[in-house]
Amino acid sequence: MFQFTQSYRKSPSQSPSAGRQSSRSQLGMTLLEIMIVLAIIAAVMGLLVGPKVMAIFSSSKTKTTKLQLGSIVNAQKQWVLTVDDPCPKNWADLGKFWNEKKIKDSWGQELILVCGESAPDGVEFGVLSKGPDKKQGTSDDIKSWED
Repeated sequence: MFQFTQSYRKSPSQSPSAGRQSSRSQLGMTLLEIMIVLAIIAAVMGLLVGPKVMAIFSSSKTKTTKLQLGSIVNAQKQWVLTVDDPCPKNWADLGKFWNEKKIKDSWGQELILVCGESAPDGVEFGVLSKGPDKKQGTSDDIKSWED
């Protein structure tokens, strides 16, 4: 059959260990490539999810302020039962029935007591927050007497 007269020798570049080294360098990703992929994912998530998160955060401030106004109205009802006067003169009058020290809304603005002549028609007592725009008399005002 066949007879080989030359002996077969492997060159150093064809040795098994050299082949494994070159294939090893191509097996994984570098740290820089991973960081770039993560940055791209973060940017896409920021564009897609960011506005929704901000809207949820904004609505939670509104809900928190409404709850705060409700607790102040409840404190005023307790105050009326003990003093028999529907209009507290200031926040200190309600302090005994309202445990919170904070008298500001979620946007850091002072809440406004509305009672007696300063109250709108049909409202005996109420509390007003200026809302996100921090201006009284605009459509985003939060009033304890409105749902």
